[in-house]
Amino acid sequence: MLKKLLLPQLLQCKIQLEPETISMHRQELVQLLKNYQTRFMDELAFVNRSIAFVEQNSEVFFRELHPAHVTGSAWVVNPERSKVLMMHHKKLNQWFQPGGHADGDSDIIRVALKETEEETGISAENIKLVDGSIFDVDIHTIAPYGNDPEHQHIDIRFLLEVDDRLPVPGNDESHEVLWIDLINVSHYNRNRSTYRMLEKTRAMRNSIKQRLRSA
Repeated sequence: MLKKLLLPQLLQCKIQLEPETISMHRQELVQLLKNYQTRFMDELAFVNRSIAFVEQNSEVFFRELHPAHVTGSAWVVNPERSKVLMMHHKKLNQWFQPGGHADGDSDIIRVALKETEEETGISAENIKLVDGSIFDVDIHTIAPYGNDPEHQHIDIRFLLEVDDRLPVPGNDESHEVLWIDLINVSHYNRNRSTYRMLEKTRAMRNSIKQRLRSA
């Protein structure tokens, strides 16, 4: 299992689009999904649908695939698990976690890390992958936009850690990028999937508190 990996370590290998590489990463994603366990019934349904779709479609990492394709995103927490990093997306005018399209990159962990760096402006060496396992899975519908018809994103989320004392420059895709206390996250986003990730973070924080009390 991957632990505390920095983004540059995962970007050492050039992105390859050969069928063999894509097939290998598809198999790895399917295995990650099969290994993943959740107590949320709605998410379990998403996991089962995701497994079936990824197994049946070889082009899942390309945004041109409809009616759905795989995207990667990150739930970014501080070391104490007391805050979450969220961005106010300009195009959608909503607060979300960093993430985006794979655009052919079949390594979905690398996608989540890359999108976090690009959308927050935080340097790569300060972004840590906490755990190489999946943190959350969501399938949501994207409204038609331009030449793109309505479609669905199969969003695979990973848990990342960043020191909340560091500056967060952001980029031109968002109005603002903020560290938000767990207790205030629901004021920014009331989506069901955000609630799930928030509950998982609270559980981690409680576990940290328990360990500290027992020490």
